[in-house]
Amino acid sequence: MATATATAAAKGSRRRPRAGKCSEASGGSQRALWTAPLWNLSMETQMGTQQSCQNCIATLKTWNSPLTGGALKKISRLKGKEWLELEEDAQKAYVMGLLDRLEVVSRERRLKVARAVLYLAQGTFGECDSEVDVLHWSRYNCFLLYQMGTFSAFLELLHMEIDNSQACSSAVRKPAISIADSTELRVLLSVLYLLVENIRLERETDSCGWRTARETFRTELSFSMHNEEPFALLLFSMVTKFCSGLAPHFPIKKVLLLLWKVVMFTLGGFEHLQALKVQKRAELGLPPLAEDSIQVVKSMRAASPPSYTLDLGESQLAPPPSKLRGRRGSRRQLLTKQDSLDIYNERDLFKTEEPATEEEEESAGDGERTLDGELDLLEQDPLVPPPLSQATLSAERVAFPKGLPWAPKVRFAFLSFFGVHLHRPLRQKDIEHFLELSRNKFIGFTLGQDTDTLVGLPRPIHESVKTLKQHKYVSIADVQIKNEEELEKCPMSLGEEVVPETPCEILYQGMLYSLPQYMIALLKILLAAAPTSKAKTDSINILADVLPEEMPVTVLQSMKLGIDVNRHKEIIVKSISALLLLLLKHFKLNHIYQFEYVSQHLVFANCIPLILKFFNQNILSYITAKNSISVLDYPCCTIQDLPELTTESLEAGDNNQFCWRNLFSCINLLRLLNKLTKWKHSRTMMLVVFKSAPILKRALKVKQAMLQLYVLKLLKIQTKYLGRQWRKSNMKTMSAIYQKVRHRMNDDWAYGNDIDARPWDFQAEECTLRANIEAFNSRRYDRPQDSEFSPVDNCLQSVLGQRLDLPEDFHCSYEIWLEREVFSQPICWEELLQNH
Repeated sequence: MATATATAAAKGSRRRPRAGKCSEASGGSQRALWTAPLWNLSMETQMGTQQSCQNCIATLKTWNSPLTGGALKKISRLKGKEWLELEEDAQKAYVMGLLDRLEVVSRERRLKVARAVLYLAQGTFGECDSEVDVLHWSRYNCFLLYQMGTFSAFLELLHMEIDNSQACSSAVRKPAISIADSTELRVLLSVLYLLVENIRLERETDSCGWRTARETFRTELSFSMHNEEPFALLLFSMVTKFCSGLAPHFPIKKVLLLLWKVVMFTLGGFEHLQALKVQKRAELGLPPLAEDSIQVVKSMRAASPPSYTLDLGESQLAPPPSKLRGRRGSRRQLLTKQDSLDIYNERDLFKTEEPATEEEEESAGDGERTLDGELDLLEQDPLVPPPLSQATLSAERVAFPKGLPWAPKVRFAFLSFFGVHLHRPLRQKDIEHFLELSRNKFIGFTLGQDTDTLVGLPRPIHESVKTLKQHKYVSIADVQIKNEEELEKCPMSLGEEVVPETPCEILYQGMLYSLPQYMIALLKILLAAAPTSKAKTDSINILADVLPEEMPVTVLQSMKLGIDVNRHKEIIVKSISALLLLLLKHFKLNHIYQFEYVSQHLVFANCIPLILKFFNQNILSYITAKNSISVLDYPCCTIQDLPELTTESLEAGDNNQFCWRNLFSCINLLRLLNKLTKWKHSRTMMLVVFKSAPILKRALKVKQAMLQLYVLKLLKIQTKYLGRQWRKSNMKTMSAIYQKVRHRMNDDWAYGNDIDARPWDFQAEECTLRANIEAFNSRRYDRPQDSEFSPVDNCLQSVLGQRLDLPEDFHCSYEIWLEREVFSQPICWEELLQNH
């Protein structure tokens, strides 16, 4: 029934879409920040594809070799017809013929057939008239190819190429590896990527057959099929093999892109992750989330960048305030490039209405700009809401304090003793901290983590603790840690834990024993692709699938190659950053100790200084870089006639004022750094030791709300360690943190008197966390047969009555053993009896 439905739906979808009704398909490459475009072929590959386009079309139209099977004999009479003119049955028969011809010994013939399949997966662009048609037929052909078993066939070919020792040894011996050394792998990975990407994306117009095929494909990628490992683990093994130097010819950019898309397809993207989080909180009996952080950030606006070169000497040389009033609008010209990143075009609190010239901006000091920002703040509405004692305060204003973008997770509650307005999420540690301060003040001693005993405390403290407990925020991680502690204490009474076989759990089990190698390999590639990294002799070569066989000889060729190399590195950074962030978020939702295990190995592999090194550049120039040639992008290059490229056109670039790809990478790396350092004081000290504050402040020049938010979060967690003078000199940054970042109860981030700021506990904190992770992995995944909880037989007759399987040579040497060990040894029976 499903096959018939799929056939009928496919027939209806074979028609060419009209240009006016396919805005979704045509806008596929212009999606928002979190959605990546289709597979972008490298420029050298695109040019080679164009040159062989006619050969591919001829291969599809007329196949010289005789065809086999009744259905293939029928299609042999359709020579001269285009692919778009064939019926669905004829198309399926032709695909089956192609797959049959993949099972040949000749490597050249297999490559020829694989290129024909790639031409189908790319949308048969030789027969299309517009980019919309190419995208439509690419999607239709990919579903058709998958339903005919193309993925399994190409997966077998990929295994063959990975295990091809001859190609690996040849690549190792070559002094310079070029794009020609990975031709077969690039074709295979391109087909697999197009299958994954086209089938992964959901459309409202998809038929039931396509939806069924999508779920089947997701299951096939997520779980082990036919005693094979999941597809993501195969790609991870390719990454480690590439970094170890055993296969330097692997096209690592395509491998990483495919790995990222496979993980996104099998585990789910950010929207699916949010839905899973809501579902899991409901299963654990926790209250629902009040908001989605990503959705809140989308409604935020970017602020003007603060000064980032102000030091003590400059602050002493600042002009008097009387000279500042006439030059308060002197920062407008500096931000003309950043204005395009402000999506919402709202009024900036830090800007004034007076125009200014570029000369005035250059002459204005950093201290002047800081003081100017503070003067502007005084003219705005207060960020802190008025006290609740006002009887005329409306309910809406209580629910949403003016000036704060975050909706409170709890409603306002009044702590009568301290007069504090509670509008922040609370943790268990906040209550413990509150009780510790109260007991030290009124009793003189503390009770540790006991939050129930309130003897000796005044009545207002009782009411405050009751209010805090009512509005305590319990995360999924808190519940998982508590359950893990109970399982460690009572393993026999609680029994064996039932672990659901989810795609995330299957992936973690497969990655567990090789996870350190996987993380080190990804960070090595990220280091080699970073713009600030210098070429070293011992570094890995990530340009093997972009460098041509013959180096360019003209200026135009050199410029094209330089753009392609930079674009190649940017795509690698984008893939790795998105992949690591997805893994961390899914593992954290699945179990907190899986997240901590991956995080620790990233920290041990110097991920924190690596990300800081990445941002230690002109980040605004990186985001506004134009390392792409629009006329060579797919599918534009397959439809339009290529114009003549000149050095002037390459220098001018496209009309985009910024690069979404690089902005996406920067935000992912900042979120990754936040994940690694949140609530970890030892890692926060790493940010301080590596002097991350000026690096992060320079990143605030990018006027994009989400990027600024995660930069401010990183500055917030280390503010207490930077000293009073730093806080005094960076009051505009402090104000931005107050305005944009969520705060918590007893969160004295702006001061240095936090009880958690104990440097001598940092090493113990990491060691304790590592011990908990090892106990979790050992309990759940290391299950030896002879464990300490196995039953023991204490009956002597039962033990002696067991039949043991002895080896064959024992019977032959038994008499010799008796003669040597028993009969030939003198035994003094009197001494034996006396001793016992």
